[in-house]
Amino acid sequence: MNPYLAGVGLGLVLLLAFVVMGRGLGASGAFSTIVAVLVDAVAPEHARANDFYVGYLENGYGSPFKSFLMFEVIGVLVGGFISGSLAGRVKRTIERGPRMSAKGRIALAILGGTMMGFGAKLAGGCTSGQGLSGGAVLGLGSWTFMIMVFVGGYAGAYFLRREWR
Repeated sequence: MNPYLAGVGLGLVLLLAFVVMGRGLGASGAFSTIVAVLVDAVAPEHARANDFYVGYLENGYGSPFKSFLMFEVIGVLVGGFISGSLAGRVKRTIERGPRMSAKGRIALAILGGTMMGFGAKLAGGCTSGQGLSGGAVLGLGSWTFMIMVFVGGYAGAYFLRREWR
């Protein structure tokens, strides 16, 4: 898709999220809601005594599906699969460079995903929550976060680019 057209479309979706739901987009909140609901189901006293869990449980979420963010994440997964299918890009493969083993690539992907998840909770939102929603309302912390994501990406690429050659 044309990146300019996709950007306009994403901007309109973000605007609609603010207008209709009263908040922006983000994925990490959906996963936090799942964790809070699961902890509340297994150890309700612990969940009610922990400020992190209470923040997600106080919103009336007895089920993760009472949060619109769950439907957003499911929509992203389903939409990505449909888009990839229509473009003929859905196949079972591991993208890697000639010097990288499949196990090494999977290990780096898990490490990177774990670091991004930890960073998302530390920063108060994932890249979509911080970069799109926080950036759209000109949040200084969100702009700082996104600049540092690019700095970290370029710094990490310096050390990992030889694996792709």
